Amino acid sequence: MDRQWQNWKLTLAYDGSDFQGWQVQPEFSTVQGTLADALERVTGERVLPQGSGRTDAGVHAEGQIASCQLRCAIPAANLQRALNRILPASVRVMRVEPAAATFHARHSTRRKTYEYRVHCGAICPPPLARYVHASPWALDGSAMNEAARLIIGEHDFTSFAATDGDVATRSRDLPVEQRNFVRHIYSSVWESRDPELLVYRVEGSGFLHHMVRNLVGTFLDVGRGRRSVNSIPEILAARSRSAAGPTAPPNGLFLVHVSYEDMAL
Repeated sequence: MDRQWQNWKLTLAYDGSDFQGWQVQPEFSTVQGTLADALERVTGERVLPQGSGRTDAGVHAEGQIASCQLRCAIPAANLQRALNRILPASVRVMRVEPAAATFHARHSTRRKTYEYRVHCGAICPPPLARYVHASPWALDGSAMNEAARLIIGEHDFTSFAATDGDVATRSRDLPVEQRNFVRHIYSSVWESRDPELLVYRVEGSGFLHHMVRNLVGTFLDVGRGRRSVNSIPEILAARSRSAAGPTAPPNGLFLVHVSYEDMAL
């Protein structure tokens, strides 16, 4: 008799430096493809785990969520242990939980939190270089924080979306019928973690392709004195990518948390 499907929720952490992002791509190493290979080796089943969103090449995660359905009867702790034995050291399964049949890592998402880490010392230590953006400029953290607060609330973030043709389909966190450029930002703040580390932390209902990195690039322009704090509302109103600042490099970006409604079994 065929076993029934069990829906699983996996919490993942990974170093994105050597991956071409989350989404599986032919002939490239991706987090999704690597996890699918490990699941097949453990269970004998070929499934494509669905992530809460598609992190780009070089972007890291501390709290990426994936979901998949398996027929294999295996306890959660055993599945976690077996996957971590097979996966490369750059990917760890931090938690495995059975989930309700209706749970989907992407479609069930309610909020996501990202951090972008900037090293602002004179010399960036090599062990940190893969995980921070090393800024060669002196930065006004107070001005950056003031600018960051101006995006809190519901706005059209067209000016901060990537300009490639994939933008509309990479409105990552919402079903197709809800895709647009409007997002609700619940918190947006720069924090000083130590004298040489500035961290931008943002929580929102969802994020457009490159949105966080484009926000950071614009805030860094404010910190350098190249833009005024008051330019942020004008950039939002322009609804044009050319109005905002440059795209910050991927290596400073971390997906740190994904929130869901209670969907316990």
